[in-house]
Amino acid sequence: MELIKAMVLGVLQGLTEFLPISSSGHLVIGSELMNFQEQGVVFDVFVHLGTLLAVVFFFRRELVEMVKAPFAFLQGDRSESVKHFFMMDLYVIVATLPAVAVGLFLKDRVEILFGNILLVYCMLAVTGVIMIAARYLPQKDKPITWGRSVWVGCAQACAIMPGLSRSGSTIFLGMVLGIDREKIAKFSFIMSIPAILGAAVLQIGDIMVNPLDKGAFLNIGAGALMAAFSGYLAIKLLLDIIRKNRLQWFGYYCLLISATGICYSLFVEV
Repeated sequence: MELIKAMVLGVLQGLTEFLPISSSGHLVIGSELMNFQEQGVVFDVFVHLGTLLAVVFFFRRELVEMVKAPFAFLQGDRSESVKHFFMMDLYVIVATLPAVAVGLFLKDRVEILFGNILLVYCMLAVTGVIMIAARYLPQKDKPITWGRSVWVGCAQACAIMPGLSRSGSTIFLGMVLGIDREKIAKFSFIMSIPAILGAAVLQIGDIMVNPLDKGAFLNIGAGALMAAFSGYLAIKLLLDIIRKNRLQWFGYYCLLISATGICYSLFVEV
């Protein structure tokens, strides 16, 4: 039974990591509803690594070019392609810095928030509002710059709060700044790679202090694989929805879950 719960939460993580409906919020809600006892730091780390595999595989061609670009640039290659991918490397690094600062200095405080289910529902409402508002933002095509990278990175740092979607926040702010919605969506996916890796590194100490038995590793491994598979599908789905400018669908969903959860927490559980 625990294996099935882990697989369900893995699918939930994969879908919600990239769809703008908050993976952290849904993991908190899902584990609460299913009373999944192994849900915690270690499980979170491994299912996030599963989604990392999904985004790396989906954008493997772009990532290969981004890895090659600095070496080509240092060797004197100044072609437009090399400069484009080299600048993308730098923009991703800059955009990651705010989340790194939050992870290093506010890690313990952020983890406490994950135990507040009412906060999760409230943050889902915020996610819902910005996704509905995104429908009315005019389509522009401004380039990604140093300044815009920092602002998008700040949005990613704020989305560490459970219930506030990382992809939703970064895509919305990028559109507010005038970046093409499909361009900022791809940038959001790629900038999630160092963020996910960084979160995993920060939790290595906890994993070493609290080793798991073989049964727990089986459950966690299954959850990670399901997260990778569903995450890949979620990326494809979101890019298609963004091209059609239909992000408000996710907003209505988040508001529905938020309203239902708040009413349940305030009136049913009392």
